[in-house]
Amino acid sequence: MDSQTIRSRFGSLALRGLPLTVALTLVSSPLFAQEEAEAPAEVSLSIGELIADSGPFGWAIIALSVVALAVIIENFVSLKREKLAPPELIDEIQALFDEGQFQEAMELCENEPSFLTRVCGAGVAKIGQPFAVLEKSIEEMGDEEAVKLHQKVGWLSLIANVAPMMGLLGTVSGMVLAFKTIAASGGQANPAELAGGISQALLTTLFGLLVAIPVTAAFAYLRNNLVRSVIEVGAIVEDLFERFRPA
Repeated sequence: MDSQTIRSRFGSLALRGLPLTVALTLVSSPLFAQEEAEAPAEVSLSIGELIADSGPFGWAIIALSVVALAVIIENFVSLKREKLAPPELIDEIQALFDEGQFQEAMELCENEPSFLTRVCGAGVAKIGQPFAVLEKSIEEMGDEEAVKLHQKVGWLSLIANVAPMMGLLGTVSGMVLAFKTIAASGGQANPAELAGGISQALLTTLFGLLVAIPVTAAFAYLRNNLVRSVIEVGAIVEDLFERFRPA
């Protein structure tokens, strides 16, 4: 069979299949067009709309997040190592100790309130008494000031625990609304009528977790940083008063 015969047979097959191809094209075109027409339009909501849809519990969680942000910023600033024990105050107290000016050191501690000066002030007030009394006074004041600092950081732990519980409360509230809608319609509720309650339930859970996760991380970081700083300041105070220990 020569090549010309083969080409003629392929050509005849192509001509016979042409009507079928055209028919399939004409039939499938409306189907594709119908699918495109029936495809739901993408729904995009702004953050403001999401907050509004979350209901009162969502607004409460947003307010809680603002409080948490303010507490985090305040703790980041006030719990720095340089704030708890300013280097210039360490040098001044040490210089006054070297010169034996304990009254001036006491006045400095009273006029420059900080974690370091409060602890040092408790020790300076006991100079002249047995070293055990002086040391105990420093330890007690150090523990008291450390507890106060930990209480400041503890607010973040409270917020991190309350936020997801408020989200859960909003979830329960939204599901109650959805079931009330079903009951009011006699079990024939339209899905669109249930969307409001379900949306509120999911959004409050989402907001609660979005607040709790970063606040928990910030609490852990600040707490660990505070523990390290308190230990360092304690070592500095111990070194300052080591000169009063009897030989």
